[in-house]
Order: sequence, then structure tokens, then C-alpha cells
Amino acid sequence: MEKHIVIIGAGPAGQEAALKATKLGAKVTLIEKGELGGVCLNCGCIPSKTWLSCAHEFASLKEIAKYSTKEQELSGLTASYDFSKIQERRKNVIMRLKRGLEFLYKSAKINVIKGEAKIKDNKTVIANEQEITFDALILACGSMAFYPPAFEKYKDKLLDNSKVFNLEKLPKTITILGGGAIGCEFAYFFNALGVKVVLVEKLPAIVQVMGQDISRAVKTSLEKSGITIKTGIGAKDLKIDGENKIVILENGEEISSEEVLIALGRTVDLSALNLEVLNINYDRKGVKVDPQTMLIRDNIYAIGDITGLSLLAHAASAQAQAAVNHILTGKGSYDNNLIPTVLYIHPEAASIGLTKEKASFPVKAHKSFYLANGRALSQNESDGFAQILTEESTGKIVGAQIVGAQAGELIHLVALAIKNKNTLEDFSNMVFAHPTLAEVLRDASLK
Repeated sequence: MEKHIVIIGAGPAGQEAALKATKLGAKVTLIEKGELGGVCLNCGCIPSKTWLSCAHEFASLKEIAKYSTKEQELSGLTASYDFSKIQERRKNVIMRLKRGLEFLYKSAKINVIKGEAKIKDNKTVIANEQEITFDALILACGSMAFYPPAFEKYKDKLLDNSKVFNLEKLPKTITILGGGAIGCEFAYFFNALGVKVVLVEKLPAIVQVMGQDISRAVKTSLEKSGITIKTGIGAKDLKIDGENKIVILENGEEISSEEVLIALGRTVDLSALNLEVLNINYDRKGVKVDPQTMLIRDNIYAIGDITGLSLLAHAASAQAQAAVNHILTGKGSYDNNLIPTVLYIHPEAASIGLTKEKASFPVKAHKSFYLANGRALSQNESDGFAQILTEESTGKIVGAQIVGAQAGELIHLVALAIKNKNTLEDFSNMVFAHPTLAEVLRDASLK
């Protein structure tokens, strides 16, 4: 008998779940109170990467100028950007992808409801005053920017990953609170277009989750580009002085800038769902799920940011696959260790699996440098390294960190090796085309 799956939230998690479920023969109702595509499409992954692409294109003018008879003229073009055209490009990208989504949902005969969902009982959801019964319910409600209590009262005067895209013009100065992926990517973007940037991170290192090797390399790269980075100290308060916003650090230091961007993590609000009727507990980080099946209990599942397992769009999609497979075949399984993390600055940084700091057993690092890679040198992309981590006792690949050109693409080679439980010898026996950037990984496997 055909199963009816109701999905609340149409971001990457809900989208993947809906399309996968219909492919496997289920009837699907997808409920979204906001915009199709969720945070990722509208004010996250896609618009930010569009901005970053524009910034990188402008930054590359300095390199192109070196081989031109009009070097000074081309270098000067880096400050000639038209921000309205950058915004137009962002909007066009979102619009095209959103139209594609609408087409996919229509083709798959997915019932899309625009409205807020409320759970009535373990078989019924209410949306737009309509009662919808289900065999399984998947919560894919997403997250929003987290504002610490000290900054909550200034929320309407500050930027976050969503509100930043509403800027009509770029500020001359900006302070970014939070040195994770969001903070670092926006720091790179603003700096590349001539904005003076100060990045503040309370932890001892930026992008610490990606490991110390990447953290050090990224910090060096961002500082070399002109970004001021303060680590090991947090912000405790804010005051407004005319057009300037003044961030007060824990040591009393004050940083004045035109804008302040909050990138201090994410929070979840599930209060409207009425989860209490199912006796399901939640907090600002979400709900607890089985980390393999995404099951909360009985016929209720959660995927995406609200699981707290990984706040990445592709992790949400993988969780959706696991949940739907578990509902319809009983065999779904998610592995958080196979989720790559990518930092889309220049040069890129990427990590998967274990880092040296996370390993609970002896590991060996095998490292090579882009400086010795023919393709990297020919493209003037010689900054960076590739590092493969293996279990010392078996030689099995358990992680990797890459900083350099196309790091976000190359990391998938190691992802496949980890998934297939390959050893370093297995990896080194692959044939890599020459000259390619991927050879930096083979060089690492031979160390």
C-alpha cells in the first residue's frame, strides 16, 4: 500500500526527502512556511557562493594584470565593481534554481503547501486549516542565525547570514563576530572588494572544526590579504555611536565599524510545531535522533540542521536519503564521518573524516604541497597542501585536509576512499592523469 509522507520544511533536507520518497513510490506532501529552497538557496550556500565568485573574479584581475601591457589600469579595476550588478547576479541565480525546484516538484507530483504546519497527533498535521494524515512525518525545519543575549537587543541593527544580502551598498568597514565558515567566507568577500575587515573569534583558532593544519593555513592566508583576525577573545557588548557600531571585547578593547555581522552559530525554533503533543523534547539546537536512521521515535523523523549532527546542506541531503530509505525499505543509514566540510575562500580549504586532534587512536599524516605540483604551478595556484591521515596500525585512510585550488572538489576522492575502507596503498595505486591538481593527493599517499 502506498505510504504518505509529510515533510515540514522545503530546504535541502526537505527537498531531497520529497524527491527521494516519490522516486520510491510514496505519496508526498511538502509544507513550507517561507521560501522554497530554505536558507541554503535563499540566504545561505547559493547566494554566498555567488558573492564569493564575484569577489574572486575581481581579485584575479591583479594576477591577470601581471601579464598585460596595461598592468596599472587592470589592477585599478579591482575597485571599480558595481555592487548592484553583483546583487542582480545573486538574484538571478536564486530565481533560476527556484524555478527548477518548482518544475521538479510539479513533475514528481509532490503536493506543496505554502503555510505553517502544526502537529495535531502522531498521525495528523494541520496546515492552512487543513488536516493532513500521514504514515510518517519528517521534520526538516532548518535553523537561523544565533544572537547571544548581549546582542539580541541590537538585532535589528546588525547583519547576519540572511540580512547581509539586503545591503544596498558595501560599507567601508565591517566587524565580523565568529570565525567559523560563515564568518571567514564573508570576511574574504568583503575584503576582496576593498572593505576593511576585522574578524573576532572567541576560540583559540578560526575554523577550528577543520583541524589545526587548516586553521593555521587559513589564518595566514586571510591575514596576508589584509584581514585583521583576533582569536582567543570574545565580544561582550555593543554600543551605537551615530553611524558607527562599536564592539566591546572581553578585554575592554573597542572596535568601531559601519557594520557588524553576527556569525556565531545557528539556533532552532520548533515552538510552533506543537511537539509537546508527541512528548518530544527539543532545545535551541534541535531534537535528538538516531544518528544512523534519523528516527526520533515511532514514525517521526528529523533531518537537517535540527538534528545538530552537521549544519551543512549536503549533510541534510544525506540524512534525508537515510530517513526516507528507513521509512520505505527499513535499510537507511547515515554516516556523519563521510560528510566533507569546504571553506569557499581562496585558496579553498576542505576536510573530511578525522583530524589529528579528533583521532582517538594513533594516526599518521602523509602530506604534500601544491608547490611541487606541475598543474598548480602552471596555473599560478601553488599555495597550499594536501594531507591524508591513516590509522597507524592498519594503513586505512581515516581523514584528509586540503588547502589549495579546487580543494572542495578533490576532497571527494578521499571521501570515496574512506567509504570503501581503502588503505593508503590502495589509494597510491590509482592512476592519476598528469598534470592535474589531484596528483597532490597521490603525492601525499606516497609520503
